[in-house]
Amino acid sequence: MQPSSLKQSSNTHSDPPLWMDYLLERFCAPHLLEEVQGDLYERYYLRVRRNGIRYANRLYFWEVVSYLRPSFIRRKKILQTLTTDMLQNYLTIAFRNLWRRKAFTFLNVFGLAIGISTALLIMLYVQHEFSYDRFNEKADQIVRVVFNANTHGEHIAESHVMPPTARVLKSDYPEVLDATRLRSGGSPLVSYKENTFKINGFAFADSNFFQVFTLPFLQGNPRTALLEPNSTVITKELAKRYFGIEDPIGKMLVFKELNATCKITGVIETIPTNSHFHFDLFVSMSSLPEAKSDSWMSSEFYTYLVLPKGYDYKKLESKLDYTVDKYMSPQMQVAMGMSTKEFRQKGNSIGLFLQPLTDIHLHSNFLYDLSPAGNIQYIYIFSAIAIFMVLIACINFMNLSTAGAVKRAREVGMRKVLGSVKSELIGQFLLESILLTLFALGIAIGLVYLALPVFNHLAGRQLSFQFVETPWLLPGLLLFGILVGTIAGSYPAFFLSSFKPIQVLKGKLVTARESIGLRSGLVVFQFCVSISLMIGTTIVYQQLSYIQNKALGYDRDQVLIMRETWRLAKNEDVFYQKLLQDSRVSNASISGYVPAGNSYNNNFFVTGEDNPTKMVKTLRYGVDYRYLTTMGMKIVQGRNFSEQFATDSTAIILNETAARSFGWNKNAIGHTLTNSDNDGKKTAYHVIGIVQDFHFRSLHERISPLVMVLGQNRGTILVKVKTKDVSGLLSSLKQQWTALGVEAPFEYSFLDTDFEAVYQAEQRIGQIVGLFSGLTIFVACLGLFGLAMFMAEQRKKEIGIRKVVGASVSDIVTLFAKDFLKLVALANLIAWPLVYYAMSLWLSDFAYHIDIAWWVFAFCGASAILIALFTVSSQAIKAAHVNPVKILRSE
Repeated sequence: MQPSSLKQSSNTHSDPPLWMDYLLERFCAPHLLEEVQGDLYERYYLRVRRNGIRYANRLYFWEVVSYLRPSFIRRKKILQTLTTDMLQNYLTIAFRNLWRRKAFTFLNVFGLAIGISTALLIMLYVQHEFSYDRFNEKADQIVRVVFNANTHGEHIAESHVMPPTARVLKSDYPEVLDATRLRSGGSPLVSYKENTFKINGFAFADSNFFQVFTLPFLQGNPRTALLEPNSTVITKELAKRYFGIEDPIGKMLVFKELNATCKITGVIETIPTNSHFHFDLFVSMSSLPEAKSDSWMSSEFYTYLVLPKGYDYKKLESKLDYTVDKYMSPQMQVAMGMSTKEFRQKGNSIGLFLQPLTDIHLHSNFLYDLSPAGNIQYIYIFSAIAIFMVLIACINFMNLSTAGAVKRAREVGMRKVLGSVKSELIGQFLLESILLTLFALGIAIGLVYLALPVFNHLAGRQLSFQFVETPWLLPGLLLFGILVGTIAGSYPAFFLSSFKPIQVLKGKLVTARESIGLRSGLVVFQFCVSISLMIGTTIVYQQLSYIQNKALGYDRDQVLIMRETWRLAKNEDVFYQKLLQDSRVSNASISGYVPAGNSYNNNFFVTGEDNPTKMVKTLRYGVDYRYLTTMGMKIVQGRNFSEQFATDSTAIILNETAARSFGWNKNAIGHTLTNSDNDGKKTAYHVIGIVQDFHFRSLHERISPLVMVLGQNRGTILVKVKTKDVSGLLSSLKQQWTALGVEAPFEYSFLDTDFEAVYQAEQRIGQIVGLFSGLTIFVACLGLFGLAMFMAEQRKKEIGIRKVVGASVSDIVTLFAKDFLKLVALANLIAWPLVYYAMSLWLSDFAYHIDIAWWVFAFCGASAILIALFTVSSQAIKAAHVNPVKILRSE
């Protein structure tokens, strides 16, 4: 029997796939083709009747190959040709389909691009935050020594420790391989020949500092650069700024305030931005007399240890109480009248602890850190947003793909009739999905480059997106695109390939309930995330507004702060008196204690006369007679310091919290407090007033006990301005500053600006989360749009019948909206408890915060419902306006 007659007499749906005939015609000898086909067809139809099409197809393929030349190379060539031709065919069909459905392609690519670009931006941010200090070769071996103490509920956590700590730990513990120190030196004026410039980042460092930290030397020897007193190392940026093309090595720098001349012995690369310290100039620690001190009652030295590789730093940490008791306890006995053991017996704690170098940026809550710390909570939040954005983009892709599936149903049916098996269809649709994802990835990379400057401004970072610097980035992105494309296209591929050809060709596209349920579940997930972000963003903005408008206990408006006025030396009083005589100034005070921004800070331990054994840790403010009135602080009991009372030199003013700590409450006036200095000398202070509690630290912390003593802490002048001509006042002050012969530039800030800077991190987080929240909602709406489009196509005959029997457009819209609003309402019910818990956790980080209001949930839930209603209505109205005759024609 001839193959043609076999084909004509057989069931069309049982014919072997056409590509197998193509193999025979291309590789089989022409004179054998008819005989081979006849033999193979006869056995094929027999297997179809006995075992089914799939079994017959599988055996048929291998029999076709076996009838060809038996050489392995020949068979390998056949398979390679087959794979190449099939892939080329897949690509051709994929491009045609994507081009034919431009709107579908645009929505899919655009949605994925937004999701991927958002994830990439967050990935850059998170990677940068985790990269802090990891550029050091010994990063996993370095720990920082920190100080912790608790006294009667007041917590002390300081990032610097006592001068002899490094030397003692290095000599007493063999596991300490090396120890080095830093001490911040402020911002001195430095002169070279006739030029004078201000150094913004200056520190003293031990001679082995550059052997512990990896800061590459461009010139000089890292082992000897800081060995001699008055030697200094500068960064490349500083050398270029002040010496140009001159060789800086050997140049002499004059530090006027320190009365010292230092020799440049090394030039290093600029310190990376992802370091927890940033200095432009290092001076040898041997130049600083305090560095040789044996005092355990003063600190200010940042101390780092190098431990053996793989060593558990907790083992060393557990031994440090012995060091405290051995070295600190005798000095504490003299200064405070009790040993460390007695101090602990009273329910207090005191000790040295270790912090891994790589934890400093994200896990630090210590005072006096060398740079603003990050927050691991925000890393978790951003990482979750990135994951959810990619998931939502994938869900959006699935919904749009399944929504457009009905338009390809007949194509799928015809391909199945012509012999395509399910695996081939799945491969085809997955290839289309991956192509779309790669297009989206290319657009996403472009969006990242465009958005990165704006994102850097919002995040306060200097992130870069460079393929050259990170060779793994491009392969990683391609792998990421393929993975996302596979995940996003998996459900549509299996969904489309499962169509029944007979039903499809008759126009009956029936989907299982579980597939509809899955798509609905995906929409619920999308809106659950979107609603959570909406509510979270609203609460963040409410908290920030609460912080900005909370009564602080002082007036931060129109307060000008001039720091570093100590540079005026003897002329500081002259400058101050001229200020008081200016009609544009209502008051002024000399004090370095500022309740926001940079401020002097100290710990002041005092005991009350009625309970000498109860020591209270307070913060001491050294102020002058005008401080309280300049800052707008209120005396609630007693009086302010006055020049009329000579005894005010030993007077003290408490805040309300301090008065409560001693149990005096409103009866503190006349009581006596005693303080002991490091040498054990006691000073008695009599209480003359109580100032209303004011926030002198972040609202993350509760107000702690504070005392004010009379004594000018020179170096900062606070000015209460009463004029609208602030620029004129500043110009006048600058002229007076210059006239007094100060080489340093005139610098100033305003208290309200410094206050806002304290919460700059929260403000940035609020802006970023708000931006990502909007993008998430937009992408979620694209997914909802896809599902609405799918449902409109699915129910078009139902819509036609309803219109024939009299249903209006509003009836059709209501019919559609009802189903989708149920999904959004369910998303609200799931999101509300989750976001309430998460935001309660975030707010708990603030000692003073808002109460979460119920209307926030109602407002954001209603907004999500309105957004969903608007998205669905557009498709519902379009479906409702279609001519029912056209829809029902096939019936």
